[in-house]
Amino acid sequence: MNAAPLSALVEAAPRQLFFTGKGGVGKTSLACAVAVALADRGRRVLLVSTDPASNLDEVLATPLARTPRAIAGAPGLAALNIDPAAAAAAYREKVVGPMRGLLPPAALRSMEEQLSGACTMEIAAFDEFARLLGAAEATAEFDHVIFDTAPSGHTLRLLRLPRAWSHFLDANTTGTSCLGPLAGLDAQRDVYAAAMAALADPARTAVVLVSRAQRAALREARRTADELASVGVARQVLVLNGLFVAGDRSDATAVALERRGTEALAEAEEFLGRQPLFAVPLRAGHLLGVAMLRALFAAGEPRLPAGAGPEERPPLPTATWEELVGPIAAAGRGVVMTMGKGGVGKTTVAAALAVDLARRGRAVLLTTTDPAAHVAETLAGAWPNLTLGRIDPAAETAAYVAEVLATQGAGLDAASRALLEEDLRSPCTEEIAVFRAFARTVAAGGETIVVLDTAPTGHTVLLLDATEAYHRELGRQARETAPAEVRDLLPRLRDPAFTRVLVVTLPEATPVHEAAALQADLRRAGIEPCAWIVNQCFALTGTRDPLLAERARRELPYLREVADVHARRMVALPWQEAEPSGIAGLATLCAGSDVSTAFPMTTYVYETIPQTPGEQPVYFEVKQPMSAAPLDVHPDTGRPVRRVVLGGYGVLKSGAPARKAAGGDCGCAPGGCCG
Repeated sequence: MNAAPLSALVEAAPRQLFFTGKGGVGKTSLACAVAVALADRGRRVLLVSTDPASNLDEVLATPLARTPRAIAGAPGLAALNIDPAAAAAAYREKVVGPMRGLLPPAALRSMEEQLSGACTMEIAAFDEFARLLGAAEATAEFDHVIFDTAPSGHTLRLLRLPRAWSHFLDANTTGTSCLGPLAGLDAQRDVYAAAMAALADPARTAVVLVSRAQRAALREARRTADELASVGVARQVLVLNGLFVAGDRSDATAVALERRGTEALAEAEEFLGRQPLFAVPLRAGHLLGVAMLRALFAAGEPRLPAGAGPEERPPLPTATWEELVGPIAAAGRGVVMTMGKGGVGKTTVAAALAVDLARRGRAVLLTTTDPAAHVAETLAGAWPNLTLGRIDPAAETAAYVAEVLATQGAGLDAASRALLEEDLRSPCTEEIAVFRAFARTVAAGGETIVVLDTAPTGHTVLLLDATEAYHRELGRQARETAPAEVRDLLPRLRDPAFTRVLVVTLPEATPVHEAAALQADLRRAGIEPCAWIVNQCFALTGTRDPLLAERARRELPYLREVADVHARRMVALPWQEAEPSGIAGLATLCAGSDVSTAFPMTTYVYETIPQTPGEQPVYFEVKQPMSAAPLDVHPDTGRPVRRVVLGGYGVLKSGAPARKAAGGDCGCAPGGCCG
């Protein structure tokens, strides 16, 4: 793999850079580091976040707003957040303001209500994005504009909008839309066209695809690259963040982390060779503040002496996986939603939970609202009682349009039906259709257990906040009372006996603090999270690799913060040596969650229980905590199994069958370890 250092990207940076990729890969950190590096070279730089859940403020240690603010310690660098709610308010006033004093109050209230929908919020935020990208005067004082974007699915929609709205404006003949009169939009036609031109111009714009040496992150980077190419974004580069080489070859966690990265990169070899490639090594510390961002370009960083480990782990009030899942299984119906920042493992936790519930004989629907939709890849298999679903925006939009035309459009004359069809071609229609599907999915929890993997924080909060706005828009387009599932959505989400929200995070500053902000948003909406799940904890692995041990030490304050300040109940999950995907990997994740007493995992040997005469048992190993209950079915096949060796240490790796003790008295079934 021939990768250049990040400094080479800085030297060749065009005027505009877009940082995108799967949640949690380090987009914001790298965007900020590149912005600081360009400013240090005497450039005037504007850093913009398009993420509804932006954490630029924390990384730059500066409170930000909708207008550029200078960053202390980095002369020449300014930053801003595009705030969808504030942008929507400004957009409404821009449309309604000129009418004040000319129209009666009732008419003004009607206009304001029509412009209070989710469509307005999206177009207003997009309007600011397009202005910064396409209106030369908006950023004329800067040499570079760097966009730190939301996770891939949300960003792809954002980058498609200039073309979508331009086409809608070109085709519209009525002068109206879901946003009211088109005059406010039509004035932006040239800005949208300029934004499209800027995105497609490799001399001005490059998209920086950020990934880690992980299968899921690389798959999403590849999908994003293909979709960006399809909308005309020609200049793309790839940054591999957090590359790791074990410093202690005797440390199982370190060797496993290096191996997982090497295997993922080998599988993506063809993709890695498509575009310029840059590499950033894993660091022990998290990049917060200008000084740490500058340090990313340093040759190295201090490490602990070989063999050192994290400080003594204080006892934490952790709950077990069983304490979390048991009541859900007992209820037998309802909705479980995993929420949090991108990249914290929401999808993995949702899939593991669904597999565990299905293994207990419960009927489970596992589905997602995330445009990137990784659920099927994470599950990578089938299980009895488990149904896999997805809210597909294209399919839902087509079904919604067909329904409206078949009902509202059935009795219209040709001209009126044409107007309705034109209205439904608005890009906002997709948002309405997805919202209806979300409400329908939640309603399914009345009959089964629905495990819902949500999109990253910002997109999810906007979806929840939009309930009343979508209700109004549905009434305007469909001219009917909202369906029961839409009408009952908010009460269902607020009912803790029906909906359990699991806030998923990592033991790091930004994920924990973003999760705390998410919890505050949920509480304002009357939704109380059931528990927090702190995922991928190196502090729970016992690693002694110098770099990983330092990372583990730095995790402890955030584990304590979650336990003491934020969570009513906390479940902590250790970092897994095997990638937690597929039925077997997900089962291991569940089994490894009880860390209340001892962190190390024990290897157990199991055998399948013969079901027919002459059938021979098949032996296999599973790592579990000593407190975990024995498995009763095979994690991959669902066949009945029993534990035959307690604490086996690789006995199968030699190829020999598990040794059976003579005359033991462990209470196992015939044919078990005493048989």
